[in-house]
Amino acid sequence: MEKPTLTKLPRHVAIIMDGNGRWAQERNLGRIEGHRVGAESVRAIVRYCRRLGIPILTLYAFSKENWQRPRREVSALWRLLARYLESELDEMLANGIRLNTLGDIDELPQGVSRLLRKTMEKTAGNRDMVLNLALNYSGRSEIVRAARLLAAACAAGKIGPDDVDEATFSRHLYTGGMPDPDLLIRTSGEERISNFLLWQIAYTELYVSPVYWPDFREPQLMEALADYQRRERRFGKISEQLLTEA
Repeated sequence: MEKPTLTKLPRHVAIIMDGNGRWAQERNLGRIEGHRVGAESVRAIVRYCRRLGIPILTLYAFSKENWQRPRREVSALWRLLARYLESELDEMLANGIRLNTLGDIDELPQGVSRLLRKTMEKTAGNRDMVLNLALNYSGRSEIVRAARLLAAACAAGKIGPDDVDEATFSRHLYTGGMPDPDLLIRTSGEERISNFLLWQIAYTELYVSPVYWPDFREPQLMEALADYQRRERRFGKISEQLLTEA
């Protein structure tokens, strides 16, 4: 298997973790078991990205639309998240990983939101890697939120309408101050964005893996990174221009 080189690794990897339910169904297991094993994949992928030196990893953990799922399943997801945060705090501190969230965590169960804030506070000084968890997240809602923040700033006289450009808008997103994802991975073979990072992925490389998330571990991530390294990122330019700029 082709191994990724350290010279062309993405700065920011985003993952749509999909397929927990189908993984469980194919094994005649409950959906919650799929989520439990999926949490092990989260642990493995975070550790591997940290070892490789990837600065930012963003995981799509729970969308606003996911509230429509059965109440028992949603409650189990919050229990699994709390268990993950409690078990991984020491490792985050030891490995310089800073936890950050994308989305409205005020709408989460109180105990979970409190634990998230506590973990973010304790890891705030870490500088080696950022782990973004997208929770109660919607790409469209994020864009509307940024527009409202800018409208309020204009109304308060802090900025004028002509001051609003792409850079200013980006700073008002949940990912403000971070580079956009270089690579977006979606597992389970589904080929859609699912309302994830709609602004940020304008020039992101997309990679779809047929593997369900509970089975997505180091070898599958290596395949995605190797595929990314074979691509030419032109950002609207032509290949000859990139050669002269190198």
